[in-house]
Amino acid sequence: MSHFWSPLVHGLTPYTPGEQPKLINLVKLNTNENPYPPSPKAVTAMRNELGSDGATLRLYPDPNADLLKQSVAELFSKNGITPAHVFVGNGSDEVLAHVFMALLKHDKPVLLPDITYSFYPVYCGLHGVKSVSIPLDEQFAIRVDDYAMENGGIIIANPNAPTGHLLPLGEIERLAAAHPGSVVVIDEAYIDFGGKSAISLVGRFRNLLVVRTLSKSHSLAGLRVGFAVGDPLLIEGLERIKNSFNSYPLDRLAIVGAAAALADIEYFETTRHAVMNSRAVLVAELKALEFDVLPSAANFIFTRHPKHDAGTLATNLRERSIIVRHFRLPRIEQHLRITIGTDQECAALIAALKDILIGIQ
Repeated sequence: MSHFWSPLVHGLTPYTPGEQPKLINLVKLNTNENPYPPSPKAVTAMRNELGSDGATLRLYPDPNADLLKQSVAELFSKNGITPAHVFVGNGSDEVLAHVFMALLKHDKPVLLPDITYSFYPVYCGLHGVKSVSIPLDEQFAIRVDDYAMENGGIIIANPNAPTGHLLPLGEIERLAAAHPGSVVVIDEAYIDFGGKSAISLVGRFRNLLVVRTLSKSHSLAGLRVGFAVGDPLLIEGLERIKNSFNSYPLDRLAIVGAAAALADIEYFETTRHAVMNSRAVLVAELKALEFDVLPSAANFIFTRHPKHDAGTLATNLRERSIIVRHFRLPRIEQHLRITIGTDQECAALIAALKDILIGIQ
């Protein structure tokens, strides 16, 4: 029945999300979910919004999500951010989809790293955006000088996915300054686990757009809330696309829950530091097992064992009810991306790897 498809559909290669298996007693370290629950204040806010009978759900949510935009603006007010600088959407994936259509679809190609979030090429295919892949260096780092060419926009994930490598804020500043005629998009899905946000640069660079998500650092992957911060003119472009696509991307519970989560700074700081501490321990234990581990500023690590095939290791871990992400792609087919879980989950991973390495020597 594929003859009913449009030519566009025939040409698409869809994004493949991380596996969400329906298994019990699973140590799930493949999709970079936060191992801790969300802020109790966020849960309370959603329960209060729902009420005892759920009657509020008969009403449409605020199409502008003004409460959430105000919460984001307050969080970054020291950087001069106002609600006019904020765009919100159904997860950062939807925000990014609108970015490609509104800001990156030009005659000249968008520039992106050759190893990066694999949804970017999918957006290019969906929206007919030409692209050029810029190779990471041998240490999987982004070299800003490699982007010194004509372009219709630049997008990078920082820290990069799936490598976890962090581009220093000064380099992002240099990138934005070098391309004043193009939109530079910085996807900061993991920035809270070890980096400094480029939102601090938005007031100086009208071409800079920073995209964020509450999925990782605020433990709200199941709620689907993302936002972008940039010059009001960039935000207006995104709003025009959003209001031509879906006027109500965030439901009533998502708006109040996300706003409460952003306001609970103490809980946010506690959980993100717990993840960072667990990451340090896990990296040390993997290195003791002779794994090579890239420096990570994310809630995951990217690692390989010089003596053992990554696919074999992933398969053996799965047989022990531990799943990690293995990308069968050029340059990284021998690496595993491992989410930072609880200390207990990380200990289970290390115990399993010790057993596996003994068995396959």
